[in-house]
Amino acid sequence: MEFVEPIRSLDDIKAIKKLLKKHSQRDLLFFVLGINTGMRISDLLSLKVSDVWDGTESRNFLCITDTHTEQEKTFYLNRSVERELKKHLSSVNFGQQDYLFKSKRNNYPITRQQAYRIINQSAKEAGMSGKIGTHTLRKTFGYHAYRKGIAISFIAKILNHQSSSETLRYIGIDKNEKQLVKVDVNL
Repeated sequence: MEFVEPIRSLDDIKAIKKLLKKHSQRDLLFFVLGINTGMRISDLLSLKVSDVWDGTESRNFLCITDTHTEQEKTFYLNRSVERELKKHLSSVNFGQQDYLFKSKRNNYPITRQQAYRIINQSAKEAGMSGKIGTHTLRKTFGYHAYRKGIAISFIAKILNHQSSSETLRYIGIDKNEKQLVKVDVNL
């Protein structure tokens, strides 16, 4: 497997979202869900509508069995995910047991190769250089969670890493790098 980078720039993320929105609501949801949850690509592709939608609205939390570790995992579905999910589900008539990222050719999910093409091609069109792939979504989640002040121990747990140093290396952070932390309790 080739080493890929997280998307560090918020402007690059916005550019990719804009490109994907023009191309496909499914692909935009795939990207948004990936960068906002840190889920593995295999878990993203195996999602069914019922995993994220209760029939009338989106779920707050997505509970799955991680395909890699066989452990129960819970992911928060934030407003960005909820917004794109509603748009995606309203664009096509989905059943609760349909795959969320259903192929346009059959009733199965898109392949890992197609997911790679979606991410890689949109990054190139947005003018990004560097190694971009499906793992980029997960790394982007970890990188931005860390930059927003989420404890590295929490991020490591979400990503199923054994140590904080493994997570820092994975998301492309030099542990000797200085970062100002704003602790604003604003009482």
